Amino acid sequence: MFDPTAFENMKVVMEGGFYDRDLDGEIRIVDRNDILNSAKMSRRYDITFKDNAEGPEIFCTFTMEAGLDNLAAELLPQGKSGKLAGCRIYVKFIIKHQIDSQASLQIREVLRHIWGSGRKVEQTVKYHPENMKALAETETVISFNRLIHEEQIDDLNEMISYMTASMKALRKIHF
Repeated sequence: MFDPTAFENMKVVMEGGFYDRDLDGEIRIVDRNDILNSAKMSRRYDITFKDNAEGPEIFCTFTMEAGLDNLAAELLPQGKSGKLAGCRIYVKFIIKHQIDSQASLQIREVLRHIWGSGRKVEQTVKYHPENMKALAETETVISFNRLIHEEQIDDLNEMISYMTASMKALRKIHF
């Protein structure tokens, strides 16, 4: 038997938080991936959900990644800085909406207001240029400028509330 890594402990806590909300009917989980890359000795966990509100579909994906450097720092603390023993976290929102040049700006502002100015916010907008009546898809990724450590596991679970609050706030935008 082995001790679970920080990645495993954080994944279990987050997964439990998501599934509790799914069972309560607050969200609906639509996808989940738990990937181990044995060539690079890295882990990636993501879970995608949507809310149950009417209107345009808004999807949120929580992603957690840890590489070999993170694992080595945890298992061999004498060889690496303990500061590397953690995970990178990303939160992604995908919204399909009518093509509107202001939509992505409004989405970015809503998310910056909720998540704070210290977070990196990147957006990609996809649409078919020959069919301007089709829907556009705005993907907004929020990343943190640091590793998240196991000691912050309670803050991680609180992140789910920020994700659901973000979805409610995004619904107030008129697409």
